[in-house]
Amino acid sequence: MSVFGPLEELREKPIPDQQAIRGCPSGWRAKIPIDRDGAPFSESLVDIHAHGIAGENFYHSERNPPYWKRIAGSVPDLLARQSVAERLAMVNARLNPFGLEIYVFDAWRPRAVQAYFHDEWVPAELQRRNPSLSGDALMREVSRYWSAPTTNQNAPAPHSTGAALDLTLRWIGGEQLWMGSLFDDASPIAHRDRMETHANAMCFSDEEARANRRLLHWIMNERGFAGYSEEWWHFSYGDQYWAGVSGAAAALYGKAKD
Repeated sequence: MSVFGPLEELREKPIPDQQAIRGCPSGWRAKIPIDRDGAPFSESLVDIHAHGIAGENFYHSERNPPYWKRIAGSVPDLLARQSVAERLAMVNARLNPFGLEIYVFDAWRPRAVQAYFHDEWVPAELQRRNPSLSGDALMREVSRYWSAPTTNQNAPAPHSTGAALDLTLRWIGGEQLWMGSLFDDASPIAHRDRMETHANAMCFSDEEARANRRLLHWIMNERGFAGYSEEWWHFSYGDQYWAGVSGAAAALYGKAKD
């Protein structure tokens, strides 16, 4: 048996084709209601470190390629809703016997960080690579990777709810598992199912990335998290994306705070 033990089954289980989700029209999130009367809606934000979850806020670090600078308005905290943090601890309980743990890059996100990337950094980088992109076409591409800052309380940006997280897997206290791209790579290489269709059969690196993306996807899925189609690292529980993907009647959480 491999070092992954029974988790090897998850490394061999393909990630489903994400095209149907990827093709959802813009604005669909606003059509999903938020259950403001349910108990989860009023849950507080908690520090995930208090639940045994490792991580460092990527945007508050200066070791954060491709940015290599601390992002204005970022915070050192990694905050999530209480139930979300508890579910992360359950994922760790499944991983720990095999020497693995979750490592979180980002959780609740200040509006200033969301606005900087959506309004400035990502549009500029996309245009630098493809000068023909402009107007609506440019913003459609931006929105694949960064939601607009929350203006509509009925359609909050996922990270503003405390229900969304960006994360990976690593050996406990050590090296992160190879996922085939940088975190925050705003390009098709980041798509959740990319390695299912584009892995080079003669490339050990691609095969390892495919196995590790599968493990991350399914280990989070076991605890009810929904993975975002465009990013292998993004998961949520209780926001509108989660409700739309899981078939829940309503989201559990709205905007947490500014």
